Amino acid sequence: MSISPQLKDKALPTVKEWKTIVAPHTQPSTKKATWQVINSLGAYVALWVAMYFTLSISYWLTFALAAIAGGILVRVFIIFHDCGHGSFFKSKRANTITGFISGVLTFTPYHHWSWEHAVHHSASGDLDRRGTGDVWTMTVEEYLSSSFWKRFVYRTIRNPFVLFIFAPPFLFIIRERFSSTGAKPRDRRSVYWTNFSLIALAAALIVIYGLVPYLLIQLTTMLVASISGVWLFYVQHQFEGVYWERKDDWDFTAAALEGSSFYKLPKVLQWFSGNIGYHHIHHLSSRIPNYNLEKCHNSHEIFKSIEPVTFRKGFQSLGFRLWDEEQRKLVGFKNIRKKAS
Repeated sequence: MSISPQLKDKALPTVKEWKTIVAPHTQPSTKKATWQVINSLGAYVALWVAMYFTLSISYWLTFALAAIAGGILVRVFIIFHDCGHGSFFKSKRANTITGFISGVLTFTPYHHWSWEHAVHHSASGDLDRRGTGDVWTMTVEEYLSSSFWKRFVYRTIRNPFVLFIFAPPFLFIIRERFSSTGAKPRDRRSVYWTNFSLIALAAALIVIYGLVPYLLIQLTTMLVASISGVWLFYVQHQFEGVYWERKDDWDFTAAALEGSSFYKLPKVLQWFSGNIGYHHIHHLSSRIPNYNLEKCHNSHEIFKSIEPVTFRKGFQSLGFRLWDEEQRKLVGFKNIRKKAS
């Protein structure tokens, strides 16, 4: 098992030890979950109502509210995400209902996405099991041995403009309308039901707001939410010192604590992002609801010893493109020019 510099002086807990550490924080709270539904889904609906009344005042005011709604939608997605892990409510039925509703609001099919995300959790940091629910990442050797066209496609996809401006709305508005190969019947049905619900909701809102206002509001909201969401996911798994190993050497605990970042955000952004910056804790145990992540992080010295990725430092991740197996770190394209020659 590889120990990163930030944890080299600390012995990582065994599976039995960390399960004991996190156990008190894995219990869902109906009170906390219900309040989050009110202050997140409720706030999102309230903003849509407010935007209706601002249309006759100023489109700029409407756009400002739409941007805030986009931030709230990120928080709604975290609720959706927790429901998929079965960690938000104690009741499976409550998780399913809340997950489906929040999935419609975020344009994401509940069961289908939860299935793909579970694959991501089981394989995060494993070089031999990349490809589902993660950001496409090639090793240096894979890149150098690829054809011109594959390199071109890869460089295009990893371009910051494509990755963080074009891809996010495409992913949620277009890609999530289709099921993946290997999806089970329930997962495919969740895509169909979500699409049907989206059409019905859009039709109702178009009747109320009008076609053009609806499109302007919805697209602005989704643009802000999707870009923010993709950025959060990216910086949580593409950062300096991140853990990657081949399957034979891969370790779940190391992958969680070293392969997922502690993205330390300002309090207001932590609220909008539903505490998901404590991503190392989430990957250690997906049964911990978002409202318990910070408390769990503060409960043990092993977590406190992890160096956080600050809001400013997170932008360094924009330069990472490939995994160098020799240097055991993420590198940019410019770092492989000498090796290529």
